[in-house]
Amino acid sequence: MISSIILQIQVADSVGHVQQAVVAKQASLSLLDLLIKGGVIMIPIGIVSLLAVYIFLERYFAIRKASKEDNSFMNKIREYIINLKIDQAKALCESANTPESRMIERGIGRIGKSIGEVERTLESSGKFEITKLEKNLRILGIVAGIAPMLGFIGTIMGVIKIFYNISLADNISIGLIAGGLYEKMITSASGLIIGILAYSGYHYLNILLDKVIFKMENIGLEFVDLLQKEA
Repeated sequence: MISSIILQIQVADSVGHVQQAVVAKQASLSLLDLLIKGGVIMIPIGIVSLLAVYIFLERYFAIRKASKEDNSFMNKIREYIINLKIDQAKALCESANTPESRMIERGIGRIGKSIGEVERTLESSGKFEITKLEKNLRILGIVAGIAPMLGFIGTIMGVIKIFYNISLADNISIGLIAGGLYEKMITSASGLIIGILAYSGYHYLNILLDKVIFKMENIGLEFVDLLQKEA
């Protein structure tokens, strides 16, 4: 009876040690360890993620700078045009060095021409400035599509390797399957996360860009109205 109790205690103690070892192993599995277990496919996923971060930050600051409101700019332009100070108006546009100021500067260069020609100049100049602000935004959209695909490729490669190992093994164990599968699912998770972030960043930047377009259209209309009143 006593020996039976001692045996049960030893078994319980052994189980406790095993559980503690498992918990310790799980606790020691860091994010870096998970990423490393993702395999070689994590390298291109990491590259496109860094590319997405760089493009987002670079375009974000450029578009935010272009979206800043300067109510005094058009007031000064109006004053210079009314007083026929064309050179001062051009100098103000050059010093401002913003998308709308460069657009207005080209419009000022067409003063004396027909209103239709001025409008066409403003439209083409505005499109050119917006195109510059859109630079590399498409790459961010491409990353949003490519990153999940790279993740799925990594998972498929891992599953193929798992089944190959199963074909070589005499015994099929849950550990053999689950151990390899969870590692390869890391690539899918990483690709999806990066894709979602890139997709969100792409559309957020486009929302900011729409505000810039709206502002430039209003400034262009205000400039044309000014010329029509002075004609």
